[in-house]
Amino acid sequence: MIYMKNDLKSIADELGFKYLSGKNLLNREVTGAYVSDLLSDVVGKAAEGMVWITSQVHINIVAVAFMKDLSAIIVIDEREVEAAVLEKAQEEGVVILSSIMSAFETAGKLYRLLNR
Repeated sequence: MIYMKNDLKSIADELGFKYLSGKNLLNREVTGAYVSDLLSDVVGKAAEGMVWITSQVHINIVAVAFMKDLSAIIVIDEREVEAAVLEKAQEEGVVILSSIMSAFETAGKLYRLLNR
């Protein structure tokens, strides 16, 4: 059995995610993931410590991630995140990672990795 740490840095490095904000917070533990583009859905169902997989890139994602105490936001499909969003994320202590994969691929690979 291979032991894999469930911290953001280990996961991001293993899956090839790009660091966009919160590089000093990559020691956070990841407890699971939630996939949605509806902010209200994430507010209602995501749990503390999860990563949020989304295609949303507007400033409100930072507020939701902060409010829910999520480990990180993973923006999928190489979507570009504006500098103002990244600055706000940095101010609020929100980690934003970028994935070149679709939500389906990102979630699947993350699921396998977290359940080794």
